[in-house]
Amino acid sequence: MTAPDHDVVIVGAGFAGLYQLHHLRRLGLRVTLLEAGSGLGGIWYWNCYPGARVDSHVPLYEYSDPALWQDWYWDERFPDWQSLRRYFHHVDDVWGLRDDIRLDTRVSAGVWDEAEHCWEVRTEAGDALRTRFLVLCTGFAAKAHVPDIPGLATFDGVWSHTAHWPQGGIDLTGRRVAVIGTGASGVQVVQEAARVAEHVTVLQRTPIMALAMQQRRLSREDQDEAKAEYPAIFERRTRTNSGFAYPEQGVSTFDVPEGERLENYERLWQEGGFAFWAGGYSDLIVDEAANRAAYDFWRSKVHERVHDPAVAEVLAPAEPPHPFGVKRPSLEQWYYDAFNQDNVELVDLRRSPIESIVPTGVRTTADEHLCDLLVMATGFDAVTGGLVSIDLRGRNGETLRKHWADGVRTHLGLSSHGFPNLVFLYGPQSPSGFCNGPTCAEVQGDWVVDLFVHLRDTGTTRIEATAEAEEEWRALVHSIADMTLFPRADSWYMGANIPGKPREMLNWPGGLQLYLASCRESAADGYRGFALKCPG
Repeated sequence: MTAPDHDVVIVGAGFAGLYQLHHLRRLGLRVTLLEAGSGLGGIWYWNCYPGARVDSHVPLYEYSDPALWQDWYWDERFPDWQSLRRYFHHVDDVWGLRDDIRLDTRVSAGVWDEAEHCWEVRTEAGDALRTRFLVLCTGFAAKAHVPDIPGLATFDGVWSHTAHWPQGGIDLTGRRVAVIGTGASGVQVVQEAARVAEHVTVLQRTPIMALAMQQRRLSREDQDEAKAEYPAIFERRTRTNSGFAYPEQGVSTFDVPEGERLENYERLWQEGGFAFWAGGYSDLIVDEAANRAAYDFWRSKVHERVHDPAVAEVLAPAEPPHPFGVKRPSLEQWYYDAFNQDNVELVDLRRSPIESIVPTGVRTTADEHLCDLLVMATGFDAVTGGLVSIDLRGRNGETLRKHWADGVRTHLGLSSHGFPNLVFLYGPQSPSGFCNGPTCAEVQGDWVVDLFVHLRDTGTTRIEATAEAEEEWRALVHSIADMTLFPRADSWYMGANIPGKPREMLNWPGGLQLYLASCRESAADGYRGFALKCPG
């Protein structure tokens, strides 16, 4: 056995992975990043379905480095996937990353060598890399979920999951399109298909509580003027609990008179994006009455726009299917207006579930819906799926999948016991799905970079989360979640969308500030909760 050729191997070329590569190289470490896609951007390489765009507005959805934003311009407040691909090319041009990135390289396995204190990372192509540390930046949406629907193989038309959309695209013009799922990707595909398709069938199981995007074009002049405030905006987003820069109310829903509350709801609605969700009253996710007040306002906005009261009731029922905001809201532009068109049909799967896919379309218990393009907007095995799909074997030969088989166990959402020198960012029991991605990539990423400085300076060759620390962190995650309304929904936040997956809170629910405080306290106390080892 030889000494490892790499100090760090990073997996994933999204916001977190590129940030790690840029900063760890500057420490003088030998770093290589492996990416399964043919381009940079992580999810923004794979997301190329019609209408795909980010649901966080700029400049919040970009790096804070002035070298990147001072001469970069966006066309829209919420950029589409083509714009994000161009942005990641710009990041590469400025930071000079490409020489240390291997594209089209999917990692299949990793095995820990206890004697040598290193990982052997294996790719699907049969290559092996030996590295002292392994940093996984696979993101929370790395593994698409295709439900087991009988008859899918018999379908005569074209079908695709939104996460596996052909890079060359599929023309929707004049087609009969059926969309299964009404999460973010489903909403976006429906909007685009409604404009050009002959017919669109929207198969909805649970109503999506979509918020008004309030999209707008951005001029260079407006952005030049706004850039004077960028440093303050980027600083402010690190001080919030969501990683956004929305001012946090600090008051409860019923602390203000009804008229003032409704005015504030309207102001947040007109601001658009996640303002109504992340910038509202502090008790939205913990108090059922407060939550219902927000839901009722949201419902009124939907009913204002949908002409047919029966359709409006399916989209926004009088009794909420779950509390507002405990499933990630999607952002929409003309989604609800599309249901006023003659070529758009809404199917309520709670009344007539899908029985099977047939050669000509989708059969429910009530009808057969003809289509020649079937879009699976059925989401992801989120947060953990991308990690456990890699055959990672720790010091006792146990796989990460088995370690988490009856529930996730991590310390600080960064590492697990039995898997030395393995770090994952934007992963389970971290802020992840509850935090703006670029914010988390930087603030969580900075903690990891500081950790590597400590390991380098002290000559530490091995670090591992303790069993006690991960049990304590797991208990804390669950105790905070139990104080909220999140467990009231069968969401991917709870792992409830995947058959057989343990139902538990997968993200840190205590807000970004408490999370960062916990990480800093650990570091200040000699990385409490980790066992560190130096040679000899």
